[in-house]
Amino acid sequence: ENQKDTDPLPDGTSRQFSLVMDAKPISTSPAYPRQLSAPGWWPVTGLAWTGRGKITRVDVSTDGGRSWTEAELTSPVLPMAHVRFEHMWKWGGRAAHLMSRAIDETGYVQPMLDVFRRVRGAGTDYHFNAIRGWLVQPDGRVYFGG
Repeated sequence: ENQKDTDPLPDGTSRQFSLVMDAKPISTSPAYPRQLSAPGWWPVTGLAWTGRGKITRVDVSTDGGRSWTEAELTSPVLPMAHVRFEHMWKWGGRAAHLMSRAIDETGYVQPMLDVFRRVRGAGTDYHFNAIRGWLVQPDGRVYFGG
């Protein structure tokens, strides 16, 4: 039986809850309820963190994870601390799926949702760090994009 401090794994066993946070970023702009006013250059910004030391890189995708570009880390990179990132994106006025992924100094790369579920199982509630994103509509409205 699973306790509140464990996550069920696909093979029927459980992953014991750990206090070490996996690498994860969150894009803070553009984000809901923001609306991009016109095509052009827009900063994709956010925060990243890891419980395994330092963030060494954050990548940004504007096409739902098909391609990735390294973002600039814009604040001091310290162990066990948030780091800010920024990537300038030229929005052409079409629908886009913005994502960010973090990599830490241990080489850990934040996983896409399908990889996360394959490794951790669908019932994982704690330390959920699969890549999530924002959907930009052609009219510039921004919504959570799973």
